[in-house]
Amino acid sequence: MFYWLMKMIVGPVLRLAFRPWSRGAHHVPQQGPAILASNHLAVIDSFVLPLTVPRKVQFLGKSDYFTGSGLKGRLTAGFMKGVGTVPVDRSGGRASEAALRTGLRLLGEDELLGIYPEGTRSPDGRLYRGKTGVARLALESGAPVIPVAMIGSDVAQPLGKTIPRPKRIGVVYGEPLDFSRYKGMEEDRFILRSVTDEITYAIMSLSGQEYVDIYAATAKARLAQGVPIDADGATAVGAPGGRPIPDVVLPTPPADDGEGEEAPEADAETAATPTEDDRPADDGPHPRRRQ
Repeated sequence: MFYWLMKMIVGPVLRLAFRPWSRGAHHVPQQGPAILASNHLAVIDSFVLPLTVPRKVQFLGKSDYFTGSGLKGRLTAGFMKGVGTVPVDRSGGRASEAALRTGLRLLGEDELLGIYPEGTRSPDGRLYRGKTGVARLALESGAPVIPVAMIGSDVAQPLGKTIPRPKRIGVVYGEPLDFSRYKGMEEDRFILRSVTDEITYAIMSLSGQEYVDIYAATAKARLAQGVPIDADGATAVGAPGGRPIPDVVLPTPPADDGEGEEAPEADAETAATPTEDDRPADDGPHPRRRQ
């Protein structure tokens, strides 16, 4: 109930600020369990993505959002609950297992579960190695995985910025991925890595991001220590699982600039380059997506 109330109250404000557009939303099932596996560029991803589908989307979010003190902490916790975020401990070990069980419970209740395979926001706009939790959720639940690409949310809210700017944000959905062929193999780490790489590759094929074959958390740790992210040739892989780099034509907003509408399917002959208004100005390095 609170989720829909928040969507009614906050939704119009977000739509006005970010004029979200989508492509491929018809791939999201109207009922039954499904996993929305998305790249993660900004905090506002979890707020904008749900605006493009009619169903309730529940995300697994770090428990820190729910443990703050004072008025600000209570408001943050209330807001995160209102937008469908379920608190999980991301410290690893038993906490990771508990997060997995929470996700499986939601899928068992026929919910639509949002998850970021990278585990945290990208530190520089590139796509990082996926964690295998998304594969375990898919194999144990049997739910289809819909790859999702957020477009432009890092321009609206660059890393380190608390208040986002009013910029258009797109959400692109890919065809559902079925991993039923691996049923009963959720304890095989090689299968889990293969499935995760397939999901990450599907996201890359939608977003056109450059791929980095290390975890985003590792990249952030290196940056904090003053060590270059690519010090060990992490970008030499090209694509998840050693696959060829996909030839991606970036989706663009609807020509009529209609808020909330689906963008037309792009092809190599009609695709347009992002406009100057959609490009970052002076927020530091921001690698362009492949076109």
